[in-house]
Amino acid sequence: MDLRFSPEDEEFRAEVRDWLATHLLGEYAELGDAGGPGREHEGFEVRRAWERLLGEHGWIGLGWPAPYGRGATLMQQVIFAEEYAHAGAPHRVNHMGENLFAPTIITCGSEAQKERFLPKVRSGDELWCQGYSEPNAGSDLANVATRAVRDGDEWVVTGQKVWTSLAHLADWCFVVARTDPGSSRHAGLSYLLVPMKQDGIEIRPIVQITGTSEFNEVFFDGARTSAENVVGEPGEGWKVAMATLGFERGVATLAQQIGFARELDRVIKVARHTGAIDDPIIADRITQSWIELKVMRYTALRMLSEETPGAEASISKLLWAPWHQRLGELAMAVRGEAAVDLADGGLDELQRLYLFTRSDTIYGGSNEIQRDIIARRMLGLPRG
Repeated sequence: MDLRFSPEDEEFRAEVRDWLATHLLGEYAELGDAGGPGREHEGFEVRRAWERLLGEHGWIGLGWPAPYGRGATLMQQVIFAEEYAHAGAPHRVNHMGENLFAPTIITCGSEAQKERFLPKVRSGDELWCQGYSEPNAGSDLANVATRAVRDGDEWVVTGQKVWTSLAHLADWCFVVARTDPGSSRHAGLSYLLVPMKQDGIEIRPIVQITGTSEFNEVFFDGARTSAENVVGEPGEGWKVAMATLGFERGVATLAQQIGFARELDRVIKVARHTGAIDDPIIADRITQSWIELKVMRYTALRMLSEETPGAEASISKLLWAPWHQRLGELAMAVRGEAAVDLADGGLDELQRLYLFTRSDTIYGGSNEIQRDIIARRMLGLPRG
């Protein structure tokens, strides 16, 4: 992949910078980069208004093909993600809708579904969550037990999902459910679009070690959705669900890495303040973190250049998740004994970083599952 930016790319960069400088003002600027992992509750209503402003000016769906979106090139999407992060803009509220659900509908959905749902995502008016994991079907998604039965012009959904990010704020959920009662594993699953604001859905927040609760348990007890809200054919949900997972590790990972760089900068600043940076072991760990972050960037760019990223996307997860955990551990090491002291308001930024990163190697597909995918799909090794 040619990593150099063309003159047209630089013109686009100037457009992005100018727009952010003109609009990232007032209460939006005051938020800074609020709303990151473990902090999704921060400034939510202001961030929701910011999302609508982005949609109004055509910055949502940047990489969606015309006529659904702007049809930006890969390099333009990279530029926007990086400039947005460099500007310290608030974290987005609809990652699930824009980067997972919408590309799936564009690829697998009907024209009616595209016309119904894409404009609402593009305008920032409808938020989405992902109904995949269950108590007995986490990384092993094929073990899904949530079921849906056809009742006239509707599907009736019964079951439980867990670790559902931002379900308490979402308007819709894309749900993998078993619609063939005699099926097992990958067969007989369907990909349903279910409205969240209805009787028959109970949402219970899961309080995490950080004290926040963006994850939820979701209980479906006779929840209903239109028969038209199945993506693909009934029983073909596994194929559609895998398409969604293929979009999960897209351009947004580059913005994530810029967030990582800011966190590393904060750790270095604290290390200088405490004198820990004079410890050769700490200095070596900081240097190694910086090197590995550069490796992640170029690896992500190379993978994004593939027309259809496959099992290679698992490499990205294996790189960043343990790296981020080590950064959290490094943050505590540079603090020394003060790492265990609680501020008046509870956890400080680095303490929250350390605690939240404990989950990095589990959510989004555990590291064990990522290694299994690489072994079987890339290396051709036998199962088990």
